[in-house]
Amino acid sequence: MTGARLKHYGWGREGEGMSAEERNFVLGRYRQKFARDTFDSIAIPRLEDLSLRAPRITPPASLAAFCSSERYDRAAHTYGKSYPDYLRAMLGDYGCAPDVVAYPRSEAEISAVMDWAGSVGASLTPFGGGSSVCGGVEPRVDGVKYKAAVTLDLRNLDKVVEVDATSRAALIEAGSFGPALESQLKPHGFTLRHFPQSFEYSTLGGWIATRSGGHFATLYTHIDEFVESLRVVTPRGVVETRRLPGSGAGPSPDRMFIGSEGILGVISRAWMRLQPRPKFRAGASVRFRSFFAAARAVRAIAQAGLYPSNCRILDPQEAFNTGAADGSVAIMVLAFESGDHPLDAWMARALECCADHGGTPEPANAGDAHLEGAAGIWRNAFIRMPYAREFLNPAGIINDTFETAITWDRFESFHDAVKTATERAILDATGVKGEVTCRFTHAYPDGPAPYFSFHALGRHGALLEQWQAIKSAASDALIAAGGTITHHHAVGRDHRPWYDRQRPELFATALRAAKRELDPHGLLNPGVLIDP
Repeated sequence: MTGARLKHYGWGREGEGMSAEERNFVLGRYRQKFARDTFDSIAIPRLEDLSLRAPRITPPASLAAFCSSERYDRAAHTYGKSYPDYLRAMLGDYGCAPDVVAYPRSEAEISAVMDWAGSVGASLTPFGGGSSVCGGVEPRVDGVKYKAAVTLDLRNLDKVVEVDATSRAALIEAGSFGPALESQLKPHGFTLRHFPQSFEYSTLGGWIATRSGGHFATLYTHIDEFVESLRVVTPRGVVETRRLPGSGAGPSPDRMFIGSEGILGVISRAWMRLQPRPKFRAGASVRFRSFFAAARAVRAIAQAGLYPSNCRILDPQEAFNTGAADGSVAIMVLAFESGDHPLDAWMARALECCADHGGTPEPANAGDAHLEGAAGIWRNAFIRMPYAREFLNPAGIINDTFETAITWDRFESFHDAVKTATERAILDATGVKGEVTCRFTHAYPDGPAPYFSFHALGRHGALLEQWQAIKSAASDALIAAGGTITHHHAVGRDHRPWYDRQRPELFATALRAAKRELDPHGLLNPGVLIDP
């Protein structure tokens, strides 16, 4: 990754952020929501003003060349990007900062850091870009089992090592950030075509370890679909899976590490399935009288086997908040792409499905519709929105999201139950009526992935407790109604209580046994997925 360094607090690189016009638009929406002209804002501590404890350990001379205990490195690796992460950083609470940040340049150096961490009783947290929104990268030290904390940042393992054009796959190191990965594939005419919202500031290894959801709204929804084989460094040795297009030989070893969130080992490289770069595109924005009408159109498209690359819907308030519509209609953002053939027939059939449910497409140029009108406005807002946390949190505004998945037969009642429970929790926690909106990020023939946003006017001094009350009520409601605690944001520590309720207990027992075998001293990311 090139350019300015990543911020120790906030989204993106130093010097980046929303323009004055974007800030005014976002704050204007909140002024309208809460009937407030101004918000009571607090200042964010400067890096030089942070209080960090002295490092409790010092790396040996053999590791010192790629390790750091400098203020910036420790602060920038303390938290991810979840609401409580931002809040504690905003208040200057860096008590869990790692003592040492290691930047290994090879598998041998990863193993050496593991050996050293084990010898000094330190926890070891794998770190890609730090974009976790569920408490997945914070070093936790309980003071009894772990004497210190080390973070393992893989950014130096950032190369596309080999491209197999015949099989359409590439061997890629796990520390590769999205833009660097794509720039190395481009000369070969290929793309991984996995674009999560965090694309610029997250890595291949992080995507695999968290079962990231990406650009494709249907068919290739998760990074899982692109993994051909893995190489993983564990405290017990290196695991390398066989490179195959498919296999029926027992439980998949790849699947054991995909989504393991760094508790079983550190993904060092992976063979990934590639796509030809798109040459043909078709897109549209479609208006619906209601969110449920739009959802029924999505179901029709998903069950028709058309597999659009984008098939997202925004409820009327979500569309209004992003500037995509006036709040009276739901919006569908629909797009197809291919590196092989024109898409007119696919788009025509999808629009027929929309029309069957009252959908009306906006006029647009066929080739650029995904960048125009409501679709273009929403796309820009989606990419830029993470920067808003930097000024919304200090203003006492609680703005967060949660996502899930549910089968089509239960979706409408599920949506209403979760939305109602979250709205009630906002009012109970803050005393002020809030807002809950919904959109779809991904869709399957058997169900959608609803993505909820909630907006509340919090109170400085109580923001963490207020957020937790809202988050807990929403999570309780979606688990009780049969959904998953996360569709693509991983588990981390924030989702652990509900993940424990969702998974079969015997599976948890088996996962603990796997961790004991691969990580016998429990060094890796303690507290995530299972207890040591």
